[in-house]
Amino acid sequence: MQKQIVRTLCAGFAILLGASAALAQGAGDAATPHRIGGAKHWDAYSYAEKGAKVCYMVGRPEKSEPGNVKRGRIDAIVTHRPKENALNVVNFDVGYPLKPGADAELDIDGRKFALFTDKDAAWAQDAATDKAVTDALAKGKRAVLKASSARGTATSDIYALDGLKDALAAIDKACGVKR
Repeated sequence: MQKQIVRTLCAGFAILLGASAALAQGAGDAATPHRIGGAKHWDAYSYAEKGAKVCYMVGRPEKSEPGNVKRGRIDAIVTHRPKENALNVVNFDVGYPLKPGADAELDIDGRKFALFTDKDAAWAQDAATDKAVTDALAKGKRAVLKASSARGTATSDIYALDGLKDALAAIDKACGVKR
């Protein structure tokens, strides 16, 4: 079921990222994300979609290796869609097409999670793993995502987790999620 939700969310994230760009350019409407908090490496946003509130936080890696590989957008996102009962949905955009059928590995302070991949993103397998990853991120200091491109290039994205807890608290509050 989680993989079905992922395909639906992929389309929503494409819209979301476009709306984020519009916000940065000063555009504003009901579907445009509004910054609601965050700190250091993490920002929190909310917006309305078809009358339902969506809250998400996004962080960018402090370092990506190897540094000479051309990649698109790289970030980590945690999303709440309370109306759909989809909370703590974790995904990582890696900025390149991933090797089909290969999992990505997420290491949070030594705790490892296997994430399934779809196109240029890595996702938790199910809602229980989403919650476990979100909780580990909130308590952690550093996360490393390792993945392989369709061409076989191995990459690592290193995320400092300073500020994540503040961003998570902001999206929890905005979407009425109890921890």
